[in-house]
This record gives sequence, C-alpha cells and structure tokens, in this order.
Amino acid sequence: MTVPAESSPGSLKRLEVWRDGMTLTEGVYSISKVWPREEIYGLTSQARRAAVSIPANIAEGVGRGSPREIMRFTRIALGSAYELHTLLHLALHLEYGDLPATTTILTDLDRLFKRLNRFITYQETRL
Repeated sequence: MTVPAESSPGSLKRLEVWRDGMTLTEGVYSISKVWPREEIYGLTSQARRAAVSIPANIAEGVGRGSPREIMRFTRIALGSAYELHTLLHLALHLEYGDLPATTTILTDLDRLFKRLNRFITYQETRL
C-alpha cells in the first residue's frame, strides 16, 4: 500500500489501489456499452466520468508527491466512487444492462472503497 519511492508515471502500476481503479473503470465501460443509446450523454457519460475520476485522482495525488496531497486527491477519488455506486444502482433500478455484470462491478467497488480508505489512513501516518 506504500507509495512508490520514485515519482514516475510508471510507478503507479505498483499501486494496487490505482490498478483496482483502472480495472473497475474498464468494467464500467464494458457494462455501459449496452445501456440505452439515449443515455449516452446522460447516465452512461456520468458513470464513465465517475469511474475514470477514481484512478485519475489517485494518479494526480501521487504525482504531487506529498502525503497530504495524496490524501486530498484520494478523498476526491473516494467521492467519485460513491457517485459511481449511486449511478450503478440507478442503472439497476432502470433495468439497464446485465444484472450479474453490474453486481460484479458493485462488489469490486465495495472492495475499492475499503482500499481507498486504508490508503488514506496510511497517508495520514506519513504526515
């Protein structure tokens, strides 16, 4: 869970929380492909942007280097994760897409919530 010592973009690949965010984002893109066409600028776009925001904000925090900045941007990523959680539940209620695939993504998202919180807690110990 530690932040890689070097601060290159490639060092992100060693962060499990970032990799999980990337995998989750790929899953959201996959499940949202079959959502109704009229949602392309609505729910589909919003869910994809929320998903992308998770690993992107982790990367931005790590790129800034300090534990305080990492915490700040990871909290933003956590907010995006909560937003995505709501949007995926809305998609389920509207009966968009594949129920088992969406349920799997929600399970992955629950795991990511825990990892994001642990990552934030770890950064607090580095202050």
